Amino acid sequence: MLERMQILICGGTGCLSSDSKIIRDRLQELLRKKGLDDEVRLIMTGCFGLCEQGPIVVIHPDNVFYANVCKSDVRDIVNEHIIKGRHVKRLMVTDPDLKKKIADFSELKFYAKQKRIALRNCGNINPLDIKEYIANDGYFALGGLLRDQTPEQVIDIMKTSGLRGRGGGGFPTGLKWEFAAKAEDDEKYVICNADEGDPGAFMDRAILEGDPHSVLEAMAICGYAIGAKQGYIYVRAEYPVAVERLNIAVEQAREYGFLGEHIFDSDFTFDIDLRLGAGAFVCGEETALMASIEGERGMPRKKPPFPATSGLFGKPTNVNNVETFANVPVIFLKGTDWFRSIGTESSPGTKVFALGGKINHTGLLEVPMGTTLREIIYDIGGGIPNKKRFKAVQTGGPSGGCITAEHLDTPIDFDNLNELGSMMGSGGMIVMDEDNCMVDVARFYLDFTVNESCGKCTPCREGTRRLLDILNRICEGNGIPDDLRVLGLLCKLIHDSSLCGLGQTAPNPVISTLEHFRDEYEAHIFDKACPAGVCTELTTFTITDKCIGCTKCAQNCPVDAISGNQREKHFIHDDMCIRCGACKHACPVNAITTTINLKKEEENHV
Repeated sequence: MLERMQILICGGTGCLSSDSKIIRDRLQELLRKKGLDDEVRLIMTGCFGLCEQGPIVVIHPDNVFYANVCKSDVRDIVNEHIIKGRHVKRLMVTDPDLKKKIADFSELKFYAKQKRIALRNCGNINPLDIKEYIANDGYFALGGLLRDQTPEQVIDIMKTSGLRGRGGGGFPTGLKWEFAAKAEDDEKYVICNADEGDPGAFMDRAILEGDPHSVLEAMAICGYAIGAKQGYIYVRAEYPVAVERLNIAVEQAREYGFLGEHIFDSDFTFDIDLRLGAGAFVCGEETALMASIEGERGMPRKKPPFPATSGLFGKPTNVNNVETFANVPVIFLKGTDWFRSIGTESSPGTKVFALGGKINHTGLLEVPMGTTLREIIYDIGGGIPNKKRFKAVQTGGPSGGCITAEHLDTPIDFDNLNELGSMMGSGGMIVMDEDNCMVDVARFYLDFTVNESCGKCTPCREGTRRLLDILNRICEGNGIPDDLRVLGLLCKLIHDSSLCGLGQTAPNPVISTLEHFRDEYEAHIFDKACPAGVCTELTTFTITDKCIGCTKCAQNCPVDAISGNQREKHFIHDDMCIRCGACKHACPVNAITTTINLKKEEENHV
C-alpha cells in the first residue's frame, strides 16, 4: 500500500531529552491499533532547529508543524489530524506579530530568512538510513568527481568556491587542501574536528546527528583531493547520539562501497574511524586534537610546522570541522557559481549559528553570510523576551567578543566580525539584555577558559587566572582603579605570547567588554555598584508595596531571611539575605526589586 502521509519526529538530543522517542513509540502503537501503519510512515529525523519549541512533530504532505508535543498529545494527532484531517490547533506555534496560530512549516518567521546548505538534510531524512541520504543526491558528488575529475581539479573547484573554514578562523578551505596535497609523503590523513567545546554551541552535533553521511562523503572527497587513504572523526564523547549515528553511518557506507577499497570501482581507497574526545576544550585546537588521537595528552604544539606538512603522526594532514565538510558535497553538485551567489564576496555561502541567551526563539539557524545581526535577533530569533532592551551579543564563544546595539545592522561575515573585535568562531551566539552585567559576562567566559587551559604555556595558564582574580574582585566590590590598567596590560600580554590560538583569544571577552562597557567596570570600581543588579555583593533585594502577602517569597527563601504574615507586606532581612534571587523568581506580582548598592568608596591599597 502506498503511504499517504509521513510523520517526522525530531530525534535531536534536545527533543530526545524531552521524550520524543516515547512520542514516536506511542504514535507507532496507535497507528498499528488503527490499522494505519501501512499508510503512515514514521521517521525519526535530526534537529529542526527551533529547539525551544521541542519536541517537534511535522506532518507531510500537509507541511504542518506541531510544537511542544507531549505523549498525551499523540491520541489527538492520530484521531484528529491523521484520521479526520483536522489540525490540532493547540499544538501549533503562535506568531507573536500576527497573533495567530501558524500551521504551515514554511510560514514560520524562524525559517523565512534561512538558507539551509549545511543543514539541508537535518529534519528531512532518517539519519540512520543511508538510502534516504542517497535519495537526496547523497554520494553523487563523490561518484561524479571520481569518474570525471583529477585531484587537482577538485582542489581548483574548492578554491573557486571561496568556502572558508567554519570552525573559527575562516581560512580558505581550498587553499588548505592544496597545501596538504602538495606535501610529499607516502601517507596522509584527513581529520574532521567534531570537538565542539564552546558554551552554547551545538551546530556540529546537530549535523552529525541529522546528516552524518554528508560529512563522510566530504571527507572522502578531501581524501581523494589530497591523496589520503585514512580519515578520523574526532568527536566529543559527550555526544552519545552523534557517536552512535556516526558509527552506523560508517558501517553503512562501507557496506555500500562508499568507504573502503576501490570506491566506485576506481583506484581510490579511503576509510574513516572515530576517535572520542574526553571533553577538553583545548582539543578543539587542531594540534592538540592530533596529539589526543595519537594517544598523548591533548596539548597544542608550536606552529610551524603546520599540519598540512607535518600533522598526525608527523604526516601531512588536513583538518576541517563538521560544518565545513557539510558544505562540500553540495558545492560539487550545484557548482561554484551557485555557491558564490549566496553570502558576500569575501565570505560566500551560509553560516550556522546556535542562538541562545535572552532571545524568544532559541535554536539552530542557517543564514547567508551578510545577514545582519538585527535580522538574526529580531526577525529569526523573535526579539528579546519581556520587552527588555537589547544590550549585546557574544559571538565566537570564549574566543569571541561582545557586539553592541550600535552594530546591529552590520552584515555578519568573517571580516566584519573581526573588525568589530569579535569573531565568527564555530557559531555560538549568546544574546544579552539590560539585565546582564557585562563584567560578570567577561568573568563567566574567563572562568571557563581558566578551567579549560591545558597549562602548557605560562601566559595562558597564569595570565588568565590573574585576569579572573581581578574580575572576581571587581564583581565583589573590591576593585581598585589600577585594575583597569592591569586588565588591559594582561590582555595584551596573553594575546601576544600564548602558544596556541585558544590562549591568544582568551582575553577577547575582557577586551570587548572593556571597550564597549567601560562605564560598568568603572561603576563597580568607583561607585561599588552593579548597574544591572547582577553582582550579589553589590545588590540589595527589597520588597515593595506591590506585595500581596502570598508568602511565596518566604517559602522559597533557602535561609529564612524573609518575614511577614499572610496578606501583609513582607520584609527581607538584609543581614541574612544571600542574594540568590529565589524570592524574586517566586513572586507572582513582581513585588521584589533589586537595588544597586552605592557604598561609600573607601581607600584601597594594592
